[in-house]
Amino acid sequence: MTSPLARVKEQFGSKEDLIKAVRSLATEALFLDRVNDDKGLERVSNQKLLHLHAVLTEVKESFGSRDKLIDAICEVEKRKDAGYRERLARWSTPRLLDWHKSATARA
Repeated sequence: MTSPLARVKEQFGSKEDLIKAVRSLATEALFLDRVNDDKGLERVSNQKLLHLHAVLTEVKESFGSRDKLIDAICEVEKRKDAGYRERLARWSTPRLLDWHKSATARA
C-alpha cells in the first residue's frame, strides 16, 4: 500500500497541483464551501484531499451536480417531501455520495 504522499506525487506531481485539481472541481454545483478561510485547503492532509478529489470526480461523472445526486437519493428512497430534500441539501458532498451508495444497496 502506498502512502498518501506517494499517491499525490504519482497522480498529480505535487500537493499544489492536487489542490488546483480539487479547486477546479469544487464549484458551487458540486461542493459546499466549508473550508476554513484562515487555513484553506493547503493545511488539509493529502489523504483527505485525495478522498475529496475522488468523491467530487465521481459525483461529477455519475450525476453532474449535487442537486442531481440529491434527486437520485430521493428517487432511490422513494421520498418526495421538500423537508427531506432540504435536509439533504445541507449535507456535504462526500456524505451524500455515501448515503446514495447505502440507499442503493438497501433498495
